[in-house]
Amino acid sequence: MEFTSVPGVGEKTADALADLDGAETALRRGDVATLARASGLTEGRAAAIARGAIRERHDDPGGWLATDRAREVYENALGLLQERAVTDYAEKRLRTIYPSPTESRIEEVREWAAGAVECEPSDDVLDALSGVEQPSEPRGLRVRERALATADAERYAAVKDAFPELSVEVVEDARDLSELARSYATVVALDETFAGVDVEGDVRVITDPKNNPEEVVPERLLAFFAENRAELLAALEVHEAAGIEPAVDPAALRDALSRLDDDGTVRGDEELTRLANAVDDLDAAVSTAESVANDHLRDAIREQDVTIEGTDFLSLVEQGARVDSLLSRELADEYDAAIRKAREHLADALRLNESEAEFTGRIFAGDPTFPTEHNEEPLNRLRTELKTARDRRAVALKSELATDLAALRDPSADLVADALELDVELAVARFARDFDCVVPDIDDEGAGFDIEGGRSPLLDVPFAEAEPVDYAVSGVTLLSGVNSGGKTSTLDLVALIVTLAHMGLPVPAESARVGRVSELHYYAKSQGTLDAGAFESTLRDFGDLVSGAAGRLVLVDELESITEPGASAKIIAGILEALDEQGATGVFVSHLARQIREAAAVEVAVDGIEAVGLEDGELVVNRSPRKDHLARSTPELIVEKLAREAREDADGERGEPGSATTGSDATDATDTDAGGPAFYEGLLKKF
Repeated sequence: MEFTSVPGVGEKTADALADLDGAETALRRGDVATLARASGLTEGRAAAIARGAIRERHDDPGGWLATDRAREVYENALGLLQERAVTDYAEKRLRTIYPSPTESRIEEVREWAAGAVECEPSDDVLDALSGVEQPSEPRGLRVRERALATADAERYAAVKDAFPELSVEVVEDARDLSELARSYATVVALDETFAGVDVEGDVRVITDPKNNPEEVVPERLLAFFAENRAELLAALEVHEAAGIEPAVDPAALRDALSRLDDDGTVRGDEELTRLANAVDDLDAAVSTAESVANDHLRDAIREQDVTIEGTDFLSLVEQGARVDSLLSRELADEYDAAIRKAREHLADALRLNESEAEFTGRIFAGDPTFPTEHNEEPLNRLRTELKTARDRRAVALKSELATDLAALRDPSADLVADALELDVELAVARFARDFDCVVPDIDDEGAGFDIEGGRSPLLDVPFAEAEPVDYAVSGVTLLSGVNSGGKTSTLDLVALIVTLAHMGLPVPAESARVGRVSELHYYAKSQGTLDAGAFESTLRDFGDLVSGAAGRLVLVDELESITEPGASAKIIAGILEALDEQGATGVFVSHLARQIREAAAVEVAVDGIEAVGLEDGELVVNRSPRKDHLARSTPELIVEKLAREAREDADGERGEPGSATTGSDATDATDTDAGGPAFYEGLLKKF
């Protein structure tokens, strides 16, 4: 596929995706974990690319969230999902789930979500997920004991870029290659012309290094597993806790990791340990061997009486002999014994093998001296021998382990990816459980909705305390009701359920039917009257909205606040007429429902959130809107309450024994009183 056709993918990113195995499949699946393995891609960037690829595949035009408030509702819904994710990866991956008007995309997510809600988010699984992260690639790795060699100058540049961990050298012939082999423990020749060339040293010929990275630089693979050990083991724990078959053989992975140290070296090999210790302890062991020889000679000198005739002494002195030479005749056997002890100590201390032990004979050799001293040249040769053997042994072990790990590399990445994807599924499962969600029905019968028992998790009360709401709308409708009665909360609930349904996810309701919506336009309550410029801009927005508004859902909260009430009622009436003509669905919250209905040239439905009364100064509200009902306002309820109380007080005064006024005189007095029933009854008639 042409990666550059995906929105947001340029040439550089396309090249990175082209180098990634399984990139096309990952784009089709929205697999952020796999895409994030591409060079230079973060999880957030991978999520954005995956989202763009999804839209392209489903021919999704975008723009479903058509207003700022609609986008806020989506972000709130997404936040509820992300709060239930354990890993950072899952939080980003959830962003690939978005509301869409496209049936194929909605059904794709619905099918996935149906499986996700069946997942069991146990504590063991969630605890294990806390240790899972996207594997990181090793950085700054440098291997100094190995070099690559080529006679091709053009190939030199390509190989240098492909293997930054190694030195790359240009050689002209076998002689140059031999010289290079003296400086490195291992040289990898890249040209076929060097195959079969007899060169001293460890020289290997690998003509296709890019396809054999575990042979050329096994440290790269070992570093990957060493750096990601904890994440890989945590991913295994996730699969085991969830009862899911892992993509990798757990025993093979654990065994391979047990052979690997945290620094990327191979552990548990006795020969490598012996050689490494021998290199590290060589100087100290030689010094101790010298002490062993000298201690032996001191003891021998103390215990023996050495006699030299005077003529012998004069003769030796005249010949320039040292005292050591004078003593050697008498202590020759003891000196040999001392040197033998020094050699044996050095061989034993370093655990030298037979060929290595031969160096001890040259390290401690020559004319007898006291104190005994070692020979530096054979010592350096032994040091070189041990280092070379150590490095070659390490490379052999690394190559062997890397070969085993190479077969586990992709399955291990899949292991982590599957664990991270499980976290995404569990976030949806936890969301559905926490908010008593149900899979909604989606149809093409307009952009209306029918919600039963809907409860909003966006309220400032615990979800368990949220009152269920039943509400159904088709066409354009005015929603009336008392202040603080829940009109805005009802709009939020409708917007949330419609958004989640178009994301393909379950919704917080006992049941729900949602018509397919092409765009969600949700306008929040304006903060005060607008000035002329802002008022004009708002009208332009609605002018654009009513042009071709079929399939749109329009939710508006108290638009009348943009200007004076009389003008607002006429403007809203005009907007409703245009939306009705287009066949759109809309819910307009307004305190001017009666005036708007009177001003409208078409019949406008009016629903009401009814307050059933006042108790201790608090409204008692039926949160589910009543169909075809103009709800009473809060002032009307208060006036009604005062009228009722005034009537009760008046009735009490008329019926009280011993009252000073009775009959018609009492009635007249009460009705003309400023706080009497007649005053409040008169106010009620104004509503």
